[in-house]
Amino acid sequence: MRKRKEYLTAAGFLLPAVAMMAVFVIYPIIDNIILSFHSWNGIYGAPEPFVGAENYIKIFENATFRRSLLNSGIFLAVGFLVQMPLSFLLALLVASKIRGAKMFRTIYYFPVILGTTTVAVMWKNLMNPNYGALFEIIRGLGWSKLDFDWLNTPWINVWVAALVNCWKSAGYNMLIFCAGLVTIPDTLHEAAMIDGCTGWQRVRYITLPLSKNSFKVYAILCITGCIKTFDMVWAMTNGGPNATSATPGILLYLNAYSFKLMGRGAAIAIILLVLGVVLSLGCNRIFRQEEY
Repeated sequence: MRKRKEYLTAAGFLLPAVAMMAVFVIYPIIDNIILSFHSWNGIYGAPEPFVGAENYIKIFENATFRRSLLNSGIFLAVGFLVQMPLSFLLALLVASKIRGAKMFRTIYYFPVILGTTTVAVMWKNLMNPNYGALFEIIRGLGWSKLDFDWLNTPWINVWVAALVNCWKSAGYNMLIFCAGLVTIPDTLHEAAMIDGCTGWQRVRYITLPLSKNSFKVYAILCITGCIKTFDMVWAMTNGGPNATSATPGILLYLNAYSFKLMGRGAAIAIILLVLGVVLSLGCNRIFRQEEY
């Protein structure tokens, strides 16, 4: 009887959260899956004929969509090859006992406070080939090969947007790694120092293995964030020129709200959802913690 009462009490506390999950997460996903197999122009009451897998077929046949997946891959490459080591190094710096660590933590986190659109417009003006401060420096140094419009050059514009996104997000990811670093007992580092380990050896054999969960959290957030990238690229390039810098998120927006192809936009959303889940599960498997 007592256990039954405890179960009912627990269910009562969980019910509001489960109800909100069902209404705001599960139902929209199911409704979106159904919509992805229909054609609809977004007008209430308009016919929604069933088209089967036609939306998915047209999406994968579209060269622009395949290019957008490559652009998301560029964001992922920058996220793992540039942002991850940078954020970890910043975390090592601010988690250390050097003088002014709190000040550095505030400075590195400051770009995170700024809105994404604000950061994008700021860097867009800095990289304007006519009056941008960055190009004035390049011309002053005589680097003529770099004196061209980066944001209107295919392939290069995506890398530029990804690096700007790295600049903005590094402080946030620094805190993720900091949260893991502060849980590592100081006694381990002290014992290693007594045994004659160098700073790099302590990082390699103590800090990195014990930060595995932090790297897993970062990897999942990086994957989901890069797959759904929209605002940074949209504010800097509008997906141009000729959709060469478009991401799947931008194509979703254009198909659903500009071209009124709601079914196709829903299909893109489902593809991104499945891709994000599969890659996240892969990261969980790679970074799983061994239990003894």
